[in-house]
Amino acid sequence: MRLTAFNGSPRGATGNTARMLEQFLAGFNSVPGNSAEARFLCRTREMDEHLKAYAQSERVLLAFPLYVDSMPAAVKAFIEELEPFCGREGNPPLLFLVHSGFPEASHSRPVERYLAKLAKRLGCVNKGTIIKPGSEGLRHLPEDMNRKLFGRLRELGCVFGSEDRLEARIVKQLAKPERFNPVQMAVFAAMRLLGITNRYWDAMLRKNNAYEKRFDRPYAEDADKRPGP
Repeated sequence: MRLTAFNGSPRGATGNTARMLEQFLAGFNSVPGNSAEARFLCRTREMDEHLKAYAQSERVLLAFPLYVDSMPAAVKAFIEELEPFCGREGNPPLLFLVHSGFPEASHSRPVERYLAKLAKRLGCVNKGTIIKPGSEGLRHLPEDMNRKLFGRLRELGCVFGSEDRLEARIVKQLAKPERFNPVQMAVFAAMRLLGITNRYWDAMLRKNNAYEKRFDRPYAEDADKRPGP
């Protein structure tokens, strides 16, 4: 089987998406005869090569992070470029990997439904979607803390590479928690009151010189200035 994995992360080879794909593809390539190619959609000047790889692949894996319930711009641009392939005979089956910093898998379910509709409109077989919540900072963790996750991803890739399917048991494990239970909600609320949950995000805002603007509402301000009906 020949698989093309499209990495839709703006961070390219240095992001969490790349680390997760690396493990899945290691499992996939462990099956004799399989081969995989990883392409980076952030390399927007290579769009023609991306489309050529899509057209020639036997299977396509589209992987990307979810930011505030929205896919990266490079992913959306790639999807729009696939319009000429709608209904084309011989389109490759698709599978997807969506991960996010959101701690609950429920945040990714709307985009999962969108991706199912995308596969249908292209006329592709939908092999399913892998959802992994709570992935932000994955690339900063030591190997020991990622061992279980990476092991599951390698196993998932191996099963797909040998049986052409996603193992439902592993997909379910990766998606936990779907939603916080009452105890987890209480703990999270306490952490929020203590300011623990915001430390990482505040550091990112400061790094990008945006901390002082974190409560800005530019669109609301523009709306206030518009003339009434």
